[in-house]
Amino acid sequence: MKKLAIVALVAALTAQTAFAGGVVEPIMEEEVIAAATSSSSAGILVPLLLLLLIAAAVSGSSSGESL
Repeated sequence: MKKLAIVALVAALTAQTAFAGGVVEPIMEEEVIAAATSSSSAGILVPLLLLLLIAAAVSGSSSGESL
């Protein structure tokens, strides 16, 4: 009789822990994707500044002749 009571107690304890939480849907977090941004004006800005510097250097230089 004691063995039956012990088996019933063990079965009751294991059944409670097995079904304690139930099935829960997994929570999926959204993945954050950082898009690489680039400015199209950067490709034209450097050559324009270079042309301005060359133009300033050419206009500022003197040929040695006086008018």
